Amino acid sequence: MRTKEREVKVISEHAIIDASAKLAANVEVGPWSVIGPDVEIDSGTVIGPHVVIKGPTKIGKNNRIYQFVSLGEVPQSINYKNEPTQLIIGDNNVIREFCTLNRATADGATGVTRIGNRNFLMSYVHIAHDCQIGNDIVFANNASLSGHVIAEDFCVFGGFSAVHQRCHIGSYSFVSGETSVGKDVPPYVLVSGHPAKVFGLNLVGLKRRGFSEGQLVNLKHAYNIIYRKGLTTQKAIAELEILLPEQPEVRLLIDSLNNSTRGIVR
Repeated sequence: MRTKEREVKVISEHAIIDASAKLAANVEVGPWSVIGPDVEIDSGTVIGPHVVIKGPTKIGKNNRIYQFVSLGEVPQSINYKNEPTQLIIGDNNVIREFCTLNRATADGATGVTRIGNRNFLMSYVHIAHDCQIGNDIVFANNASLSGHVIAEDFCVFGGFSAVHQRCHIGSYSFVSGETSVGKDVPPYVLVSGHPAKVFGLNLVGLKRRGFSEGQLVNLKHAYNIIYRKGLTTQKAIAELEILLPEQPEVRLLIDSLNNSTRGIVR
């Protein structure tokens, strides 16, 4: 019986939903939530009470969005001139109380602020305009990303951490609580402090993600090449490329060094 009930929308009579908004089957909307025009919400997503969603915004399947969240509001940028930019959120994300996720600006490469799948955003997280967020990322309370930040899969942001605009946060990295990031964070590493400094590999996170002892040994070797040998970035890349045929996990590090525009945290 319960399954049949959830085949239809469960919309509170106190919710305010624009006639042009598109809500799929099994979408729930709590009381006093406001959903504006140009909003699309896919099946299984649950919107709590007092949530505000403005468009153009697309939200995927099976997301859980808690009370007092703001999604798709105009970017906090003085250069924004009401261009029709977007916020796109994937599937199976958890977005807790008082989070703010803004639409993109016309200055971004895609005109889209994008959130991937299976991310966990704790209370008061802020994702600014034009950010590109991957999959399986954890944002602890009050973590904040400035505009145009890229966060790759499986990274973790501690509580009250802050990332400067246009920084690139690599996969499997860990940004400790109350850390201020002003440069790119390579994959696999742990950074902490104000300003951020590297304190080795994110060993706990890597083990949790199933990295073998052999892979960890390889990554320690690669880490020493970058951080312990006093090499220039180009010389470090050259040494890492020698390891690549037998140690494919170093590919993420090579790509991070090659693509960095702000320099890496050291």
